[in-house]
Amino acid sequence: MNRKKQVLRFGLPKGSLQQATIEKMAKAGFNIQVSSRSYIPYVDDDELEIRLIRAQEISRYVEHGYLDSGITGHDWIRENDSDVHEVGEFLFSKATRQPARWVLAVPENSRVKSVKDLRGKRIATEVVNLTRRYLKARGVKAEVEFSWGATEFKAHELVDAIVELTETGSSLRANKLRIVETLLTSTPRLIVNHAAWKNRWKRQKIENLALLLKGALEAEAKVGLKMNIAEKNLAKLLHSLPALRNPTVSNLSLKGWVAVETIIDEHVVRELIPQLKAAGAEGIIEYPLNKVVY
Repeated sequence: MNRKKQVLRFGLPKGSLQQATIEKMAKAGFNIQVSSRSYIPYVDDDELEIRLIRAQEISRYVEHGYLDSGITGHDWIRENDSDVHEVGEFLFSKATRQPARWVLAVPENSRVKSVKDLRGKRIATEVVNLTRRYLKARGVKAEVEFSWGATEFKAHELVDAIVELTETGSSLRANKLRIVETLLTSTPRLIVNHAAWKNRWKRQKIENLALLLKGALEAEAKVGLKMNIAEKNLAKLLHSLPALRNPTVSNLSLKGWVAVETIIDEHVVRELIPQLKAAGAEGIIEYPLNKVVY
C-alpha cells in the first residue's frame, strides 16, 4: 500500500523581496527556479510546493490554510491582522541589513510636527488598517485613503501626509519629504498556520527549514579564519585579540607550531589580519561561510 506523499505548501513573497528571498533560500539549501511561463516555481525538494504570492497577501492565505507556511513581512501580518504562528524573524532586506520602517512623512515645508497635527487632514498609504489603528491609539481623527502607488508624489499635491515604507530614508529625502514619526519597524517573518503547526511532520519540516535559513543568514555576516603560529606566541595572541573567541587549536607536523581556526564577524577582519601578522601568525586564510548553526 502506497502512502500519500506529504507536502508543505510554502509561500514566498513576489515583488521587491522576491530575489533576496530566493537567494537566501538557496544558501539554506533550497534551489528555486522561477519561470515567466508558470506561477509555480521549481524547487529541488519534492516535499515542498512553492507559490510566489504578493507579500501583502501571504499572511491571509497562511491564516486560512491555503498555504501551510510562508515568508512575509511583519508589517503585512499586522496590516491584515492575521492570526498565524510566527516561527522566526529573518533580516534579509533587499537593499540593506536594516529593518524596513513604515513612517509618517510630510513635505519639508509642512507645519506638521507630530501626528497630533494631522487632525482633520488626509493621509495616503498602502497600509490603511495599520495607519488607522495608529491614529486611533493616539486620539487623532484623520482621513486615511489607500494609495495605489506614487505615494511620495501625492504628499506634495493631493494629501497632507503619507505613510510610506523606507529603509534608509534616502528616497524620501530625494523627494523633499520629512519623516515625522515611525509607525512600525518590520522584518521578514517565517509564519505557519495553526493547523499545520500541530501536524508533526509539517512542524518538523518548517523547523528544519528555519534552522537552515537562520544558519545561512548568520553566515552572511561572518567569515572563517585560519592561520599558523609558533606555540610560544599563542597565549599572547589569544590574550591580545579578544575577537578570536573559542578558537580551535591543533598541532602541526612542524614541532612547536599550531594551527588556529575561528569564526569571526566579517567587519573586524580588515583590522584583525594586520594585527595577526604582527603577532607572528603566518599562512593566514580568510574564507566565506555557507551556514553557521549554533
